[in-house]
Amino acid sequence: MAFRIGFIGAGKMAEALIGGLLAKGVFTREEIVACAPSEGTRRHIGDTYGVAVYPRAADIVPLADILVLAVKPKQVDGLFTGEGVAIGPGKTVLSLVAGLSISRLKSYVPDGKIVRVMPNHCCMVLEGAMGYTCDDSMDGDERSEVARILGSVGLAVEVQETYMDAITGIAGSSPAFMYLVIDAMADAGVLNGLSRKDSIELAAQSMLGAAKMVLETGKHPDVLRDEVCSPGGTTIEGVRTLEDMGLRSAVIAAVDNTVAKSRRMSGN
Repeated sequence: MAFRIGFIGAGKMAEALIGGLLAKGVFTREEIVACAPSEGTRRHIGDTYGVAVYPRAADIVPLADILVLAVKPKQVDGLFTGEGVAIGPGKTVLSLVAGLSISRLKSYVPDGKIVRVMPNHCCMVLEGAMGYTCDDSMDGDERSEVARILGSVGLAVEVQETYMDAITGIAGSSPAFMYLVIDAMADAGVLNGLSRKDSIELAAQSMLGAAKMVLETGKHPDVLRDEVCSPGGTTIEGVRTLEDMGLRSAVIAAVDNTVAKSRRMSGN
């Protein structure tokens, strides 16, 4: 039995990608295989998505053309040296492992074609933002297939590997920053008499709508902000307050510090 894509690890990010591939019709359930050591995880993935699930990575490596490495960073060495998983020539490996460079993965998979991916939390609702980089051995058709796979769960941008730490700050970690903003806006709604539920929903929908305005109109955020701000009105008063209290500087510093931490952790 042959499969188009196999998942080494079936945690939340792998599950999101499996769901996206099926929802967008990139692959059928008969073309997807996964592995997980936990019987409960195997049952959940098999029952929910109708894909084949095996206990060990060694069970699926020979069966799939494309392999998604979706394990924790501390599990990588044990996978290849402890369990002795061997990925031979002709295979493409999409690594979702944070901080794992192409050169390090090549030490485990010297004959494979490597794609390093930094996804984010929002892939779980098919609205992810991620950066990825391909090794030099991949041709145009292979890169197009990678873009199609990753695009099933959101926006995927190909970058040089040197920028992957920046991707961590601007996309990988940034949903946490957005959640803080939504929560703060909801607190303000409660302060002014709205229910917590309504406040969270209105704040979250406003953020979603603003993001879609940026992506779908192609207008610069400054232009869109000016469209909302009437002269002498309520919105410009709020904008002035945010500027006075250093929102812009705080956001830049948060992302920049995240990037710096990512560089230290990955040794760059």
